[in-house]
Amino acid sequence: MAIDIVVPALGESISEGTIAVWLKKEGDSLSVDEPVVELETDKATVEIGAPAAGVLTEILAAEGEDVEVGAVLGRIDPNPSAAISAPVQSEPAAPPAQSRGDREGIQPDAIPIGDADSVGLADLLLATGSDVDLSRLGPAVRKRIAELGVDPAQVEATGRDGRLTLDDIERFAAIATAAAVSEAATAPAASRPQREERVRMTRMRRTIAARLKQAQNTAAILTTFNEADMGAVKELRARHRDDFEKRHGVKLGFTAFFAKACVAALKEFRNVNAQIDGNEIVYQQAYDIGMAVSTDDGLVVPVIRDCDGKSFADIERNLAELATKAREGSLSAAEMEGGTFSITNGGVFGSLQSTPILNPPQSAILGLHKIQDRPMAVGGEVVIRPMMYLALSYDHRLIDGRDAVRFLVKVKDGVENPERLLLDL
Repeated sequence: MAIDIVVPALGESISEGTIAVWLKKEGDSLSVDEPVVELETDKATVEIGAPAAGVLTEILAAEGEDVEVGAVLGRIDPNPSAAISAPVQSEPAAPPAQSRGDREGIQPDAIPIGDADSVGLADLLLATGSDVDLSRLGPAVRKRIAELGVDPAQVEATGRDGRLTLDDIERFAAIATAAAVSEAATAPAASRPQREERVRMTRMRRTIAARLKQAQNTAAILTTFNEADMGAVKELRARHRDDFEKRHGVKLGFTAFFAKACVAALKEFRNVNAQIDGNEIVYQQAYDIGMAVSTDDGLVVPVIRDCDGKSFADIERNLAELATKAREGSLSAAEMEGGTFSITNGGVFGSLQSTPILNPPQSAILGLHKIQDRPMAVGGEVVIRPMMYLALSYDHRLIDGRDAVRFLVKVKDGVENPERLLLDL
């Protein structure tokens, strides 16, 4: 009896995903828990393993297709002997190489396109004139190649292990179509470079766009600014950085100072750590701070739990681990859920000022920026100090301007006087 490969529960508030790439093809042997398909969710890319050992007999969801939790993606025959005696229908071997003239009479639309498996390797070889190893392509990719009549050898592959994906084929076709239209419009246009490229948005990017727009449409977002003198923190780090790294195995950055300063301020201003749920205000008792991390696929916000009970070393270690996972694409949904407040640092890219957008359902987010030497009046004299602009964006439906300003002043005071953070003052 065949065993279904289904979409597992993906975490809180995640109900569907998109097939990114099939790691196995029909007829491949599988061991238990061996990765079979990659699924792109709103927050991360996850691998789905084989629920049993056997042979992959059916692929039911094509690459690029949206699937809901519980949907059947494919089927496995758990009986290896049966799989050997009744193997999956193999594809015809490629015919001997033909000359370009022999192939010119064959049009891609002459190939019967039904199910993805109806497009055999021989048909593709004749239609595209390609000598690429087409057996490594998924059935949905082969079908699309035949429909468009493209040569896979000319398409840049971005999938795992150099596999072609549906997005690769669609991107190549879009560029080719645009070029053809441009050439038809005007003769000189043939020598003009292509000026646009259309690429399908990843599920993560679509989710980021939707959530940011949701924040703007739902919350009454305001931003208040202040600036902090980072001299004391820089001097403290310079004195203890080497000893800290030797003892704890992690570098002492600015993150822990701001996390601790925010926890102290959140304890004093509970509404900044609260959320609106319908007609109710939910006051959070935890101090779970989301730390924005930039990746090639977009900004993700993993959460450092219970920052009030963590040491400086714990916070820096947690952030390093989560940042590494984020850039490797291995963050779990649980590691990005449940934050009560967020911090984003545009200063690492050189930003001097910005107005961060809320991370729903949170009610506030702190933006950090570049540390820059500026002339400041200190004790009646003009001196050069390392200054950083701070920006607090907040939901004015819940947080009044007075509390927002006082909260930011509390954070400023914490980083300008780091000994207060160490003494919990």
